[in-house]
Amino acid sequence: MSSSTSFKALRVHQVEKATQSRLETIRLDDLNPGAVVVKVAYSSLNYKDALAVTGKGRIMRGYPRVAGIDLSGVVESSADPAFKPGDKVLVTGNNIGEALDGGLAEFARLPADALVPLPRGLSLFEAMALGTAGFTAALGLRRMLENHQAPELGPIVVTGPTGGVGSVAIELFSRLGFTVAALTGKAAQADYLRKLGASEIVDRTTLDLGSKPMEAARWGGAVDNLGGDTLTYLTRTVRPWGNIASIGLAQSHVLNTTVMPFILRGVSLLGINSVECPRPWRVAVWDKLAGEWKPQHLAAIAPRVVGLEDVAKVCDELIAGKALGRTVVRIGGDL
Repeated sequence: MSSSTSFKALRVHQVEKATQSRLETIRLDDLNPGAVVVKVAYSSLNYKDALAVTGKGRIMRGYPRVAGIDLSGVVESSADPAFKPGDKVLVTGNNIGEALDGGLAEFARLPADALVPLPRGLSLFEAMALGTAGFTAALGLRRMLENHQAPELGPIVVTGPTGGVGSVAIELFSRLGFTVAALTGKAAQADYLRKLGASEIVDRTTLDLGSKPMEAARWGGAVDNLGGDTLTYLTRTVRPWGNIASIGLAQSHVLNTTVMPFILRGVSLLGINSVECPRPWRVAVWDKLAGEWKPQHLAAIAPRVVGLEDVAKVCDELIAGKALGRTVVRIGGDL
C-alpha cells in the first residue's frame, strides 16, 4: 500500500477548547508510526468511543486522532517478523483511539505488540461483536476466579447489564455455573437479560442503597460498570470473601465507602484495566473467548451493524444510555 493512498477515517479534532469528530479522507502518512499496517474489517463502539466522538470526555491524548479503541482486520504489510501480510488480527485497548490512531478507519498503522493474532474459533466479525467490552468482562471473570470467586459464595450481581460489558458478563458467569442477578434501571429489558442468563432482575430505581458501613450481605460478588453510589452499595452488601470487579464509571468516578467491608468481610475490590493489561493475559483471555468462554448469544448481544457514517449517531445514543448490547461497525467487512 502506498503512503499516498487515500482512505476514509473518523477523526477527532481539537477546536479551541472543544473537540469535533469528522468523517474525512486521509492518507497513511497521516497516521502515527507503526510497524504493521492493517486493512480494517470491523470495529465496534464502546462507551469510551462515545465520550471521544461526542466530546463528552477527554479521551484523546493528542489531536487530530482517529477514533476507535477496537479493530479486527487483515495485515496489509509488516516490518515486524511476528506478522505477515494476510494474517488475521484483532486489537482492543493498547491505547489505540487514545494515544494512537484507532480502528474507525479503513486502514490502521500500529506497533506490532498491540496486535493479537485472531484466535481459531473467532471470526473477524465475532471478535468485534465482543471487542473491548467482551474482553473486559472476561478479564474481570479471570481476575475474580483467580481470587477464589466460586458459585457457592452466592449470586453475582451485574450493574449496567444492558451495556456491552454487562451483557457479556451475564453470559460468561452464568455459563460457568454462577447464579447471576442483573441490577438495572431498564426493567423493560428483562427478557433480554434473562435470555443471556440472568435469573433475577433487580430494579435499580427501587433499590435501598443503605447508609451503614455494612448492610446485610446479599451478593457473592459483583461486576460493576457504574461506580459512584452503586459501587458504594456493593461494598456494603457483598458476602465474606467475595470480589467486586470495578470496570466502569457511568454513574460517577467517586467512591465513598469505609474499610470495614474489606477488613471485616474480606471483600476484594479488583480494578479491571483492559487497556494496558500484560500481553500474556490478553492473549490468554482471547483464547478463552474463542473457546470454552465463547458466548452463545452473540447475535443478541451485538444486534446492530452500522457503517462509519452512522457512528456519531450511535455514540449519542450510548451517552444517553439508550443503546442495548453491542454495536459493530462494518468497515471493510469479511476480508
